[in-house]
Amino acid sequence: MSTFISEPGTRLGGRYRLEDRVDDSGGWSAWKAIDETLARPVSVLTFAPGFPRISEVLTAARAASRLTDARLAQVFDVEDDWDQAYVVMEWVAGDSLDDLLADGPLEPAHGAEIVAEAAEALAAAHAAGLAHLCLTPQSLRWTAGGGVKVTGTGIDAALADVAADDPALADTRGLAMLLYAALTQYWPGPGMGSLPPAPLADGKPCSPRQVCAGVPAAIDEVTCQALFQRERRHGPPLTSPALFADALFEVIPAPMAPPPAPAPAWTGGFAAPDSRPAEYEYTAGGGWSTPATARPQPRRAARPPGNRAPVSRAVLVLIGLLVVAAIGTGVYSLSRNKGGGSSAGPTTSSHSSSPASGNTVLTPVNAKASDDDAQARGAYATNPAQGWHSDFYLNNPVFGGLQSGTGLLLDMGKSVTLSSVRLTFGPTAGTSLTIEIGNQPGLTPSSSFTKIAKAKNAGSGTQTFQTKSSASGRYVLIWFTKAPPLAGSGNKFEVFVSGAVLRGSG
Repeated sequence: MSTFISEPGTRLGGRYRLEDRVDDSGGWSAWKAIDETLARPVSVLTFAPGFPRISEVLTAARAASRLTDARLAQVFDVEDDWDQAYVVMEWVAGDSLDDLLADGPLEPAHGAEIVAEAAEALAAAHAAGLAHLCLTPQSLRWTAGGGVKVTGTGIDAALADVAADDPALADTRGLAMLLYAALTQYWPGPGMGSLPPAPLADGKPCSPRQVCAGVPAAIDEVTCQALFQRERRHGPPLTSPALFADALFEVIPAPMAPPPAPAPAWTGGFAAPDSRPAEYEYTAGGGWSTPATARPQPRRAARPPGNRAPVSRAVLVLIGLLVVAAIGTGVYSLSRNKGGGSSAGPTTSSHSSSPASGNTVLTPVNAKASDDDAQARGAYATNPAQGWHSDFYLNNPVFGGLQSGTGLLLDMGKSVTLSSVRLTFGPTAGTSLTIEIGNQPGLTPSSSFTKIAKAKNAGSGTQTFQTKSSASGRYVLIWFTKAPPLAGSGNKFEVFVSGAVLRGSG
């Protein structure tokens, strides 16, 4: 059915000129070629006479040609006429995961972003009925334009005659192995290419955190859940690329907000439009980051709008609610002044609802949380995209019926007395909580804490809680006893907090 093409300069189909052989294995060759009609580089597969799996490879290539996710390398042409058979694919320029690891492990968030994008792309392939099954560090590439590409979907498995009883599970574990490599520079199995085998404990690869310092606990946990198929406390097992992608996007830290742009000098007339320094751009997940062209390491590529994670959608809705609230507050204040209020200056209340004295903003020095401890400081971040959220729980707002609550502990660095606590929640109402203060750190209520405020089914957006006690202490425990529904999820419940502002004295 085919003739083995082995000479550079050969033209296939009158347009594909073979240039350099880049791989050669067991009856097939991969070439870098030039599509002379479109004047672009392409990758071409050719086959030796009698290669037994030509039919399977061509079938897989035709299936791959129908995939539309831009993160999957495209198939342009499939030919099996007469005695020639070949496959023409996208030539993916850029660094493979092997290349990226030449100088050491990737920064954990960057490695997780790359693999999460690949997992989301393979989820689209699985939805179309095609699996990869042969993921290696060469399969995952970071392009010069700053994007993820997965190569060989379906085709590599047909070339190697690889099959799986559960393709979704096989690709999930394959993706987890890539993430393990990205985090540690080791391969969790026999050595792979330039990567040595991972160190073992009790016959199994050590966790990424045991191998390489600095891997966040949340990313380590998701990696091990997918790689070793460990049970999860919350949510279904990670048995598909889609579930793995969702789990990763939930634990990848949000980008840091840039320093504010300096205010332009007023020259009279209307103020100049707000500007952001040129070295920052707005990311699809919310927040500002440096453009891809200026990044020294791989960053997460922009996700298609239809695939944004639930937290990203919640943040966007939250920002809209905050803008509406701000406009409403301004209109209300203006109407009060026009209605006879004093124009000499702001007025103050003759009494306070809180027995605590002082109204100074007090900034925490640290934070811990029962859920997602790595992002606990996001609870008092001013950028909503950096906010803290608990794990999500299924079917029951009281944390899935698995526990009575979850704690967020703010370390004030010194003893303080609070007059109020302002918190910004997500776009859905229903958060119940108590606020307690004490001098012993703890993530659950105890005799060392004094309750100073509480709320049941609090609304969405920004809420202010006045204290009911003059008790003081270094630690402020926000104990959540009920989580609101996650926007658009149906049966998932999750606490979201950002922009915490604590006022008082100390």
